[in-house]
Amino acid sequence: MIDQNFIIKIAVLAGYVGILFLIGILASRRIKGMSDYYVGGKNMGFWAVAFSARATGESGWLLIGLTGMGAMAGFSGYWVVVGELLGVIVSWQFMAKRFKKRSDSYGSITIPDYLTSHFKSATNTLRITAASILVIFIVIYVASQIDVTGVAFESMLGIDYRLGALIGFFIVLSYIFVGGFVAAVWSDLFQGFLMFLGLVLLPIVVWFSMDHGAGITAGLNAIDPTLTQVMGRSSDPWMNLFTILGFSMIGLGFLGSPQVYVRFMSIKNENEINKGKWVAAFFTLLTDAAAVTIGILARIYFTKNGDDPEAILGNNGENVLSMITESFLPTLLVAIFIAIVLSAIMSTIDSLLILASSAITRDFYQKIFRPSIKDQDLTKISRISTIIMAFTALIIAMIMNYVSPDRQIFWVIIFGWSGIAATFCPVIILSLFWKGYSERGAIASMVAGFISVILFNFVFKEMADVGTYFIALDVLAPSFAVAMLVGFLVSKIYPPRVEAVKMIEEIDAQ
Repeated sequence: MIDQNFIIKIAVLAGYVGILFLIGILASRRIKGMSDYYVGGKNMGFWAVAFSARATGESGWLLIGLTGMGAMAGFSGYWVVVGELLGVIVSWQFMAKRFKKRSDSYGSITIPDYLTSHFKSATNTLRITAASILVIFIVIYVASQIDVTGVAFESMLGIDYRLGALIGFFIVLSYIFVGGFVAAVWSDLFQGFLMFLGLVLLPIVVWFSMDHGAGITAGLNAIDPTLTQVMGRSSDPWMNLFTILGFSMIGLGFLGSPQVYVRFMSIKNENEINKGKWVAAFFTLLTDAAAVTIGILARIYFTKNGDDPEAILGNNGENVLSMITESFLPTLLVAIFIAIVLSAIMSTIDSLLILASSAITRDFYQKIFRPSIKDQDLTKISRISTIIMAFTALIIAMIMNYVSPDRQIFWVIIFGWSGIAATFCPVIILSLFWKGYSERGAIASMVAGFISVILFNFVFKEMADVGTYFIALDVLAPSFAVAMLVGFLVSKIYPPRVEAVKMIEEIDAQ
């Protein structure tokens, strides 16, 4: 006999999926060409863009990864909140309007479009480099999100990992196949709203429901006094420094990542950016802080001094959210939280698949091989390329689960996120703020960022003595620094074209 609670969860999930399909159908009516499919005709409002940018930037990492990190790290986990908030504020306050103005002047609808026009590229080398690296890391990142989908279904619904991953995969593929970027943004607005409400309200409910005794600090100290050390849990000050940097530097990924910055292309005008920055900052502060707090409360409630937290809360705390919702919420609200977890995951998958599709269709097929092709023909190819990228990511996710069943979700997702960020953020930053940045410098930055992520992850982390420090620091911060430095040095040796500098000056003077 089927459990009644299971039926309630499935019914809520079905309603959630029905809303996503409705969004996809409504969005499809606005798709009349490539600009509509990839950037919503550059006519999106600030609420939709702000929620979409944040939902896309956070992913399943926020609900499953960061809650688990809060449980394992304690108070030092709040450095992730500090880093992400700073990254979002700097991005919206100092970069978004400048990027919007220039990308509109160039008529860009993809990031490689923007870079090629910005440097007045005479060849396709920059476009090919950017699009190739983008596709590689996006497929890895999407695979990690599909992986989280399977984990979410298994831990929260008791459904087999592989079946859960397939269900989530086909749901998101269906609605973006129909509605493209508009469906992704509208669904992100809906899903982001669910994420915001769920994350902000859950720690409040848990706090007033549990016997919290003397408070959070006393509760953590009773388990392990190092959990209350904001500056890190190690007795080695260098390890603490590297850990804090590793947590806080995650925010660097908001300073130019294509999946976020394509949303700035899509917004109506610069005035909408002024409004959207407050929504984005408020969303980030409350949801990230709530996620870490949920993990901390779970650590207090489920573990005691001497307990192995991973044995109770799962590998790197991945079961925290499912355990705490099942313990403190009625079945109906647990079902809604399952939808919220899927919202976080799918809001990232849809955006990334659209981005990968644009790189294949726009930047390879149209710009290099078929510049005369009509928009309506290209839209069909876009949908085909979306399916190909999606199935490639699905295969990688299944392989990851088979080869590494003990993988840590937090860091698997961060690897994909870091690869995209280290490759593109330095390029976007230097292109916006330094007129001396050249096309060769940009290519060198991307290649250096790409290689550095691989080296720091698979070589430096394995080194004796210093490997543990690089594990704590992770790959984004050092790879980001290498890409910036290489781009600067190569641009000094090979300066930009005079006509490219003049064009930038004319645009900025307008």
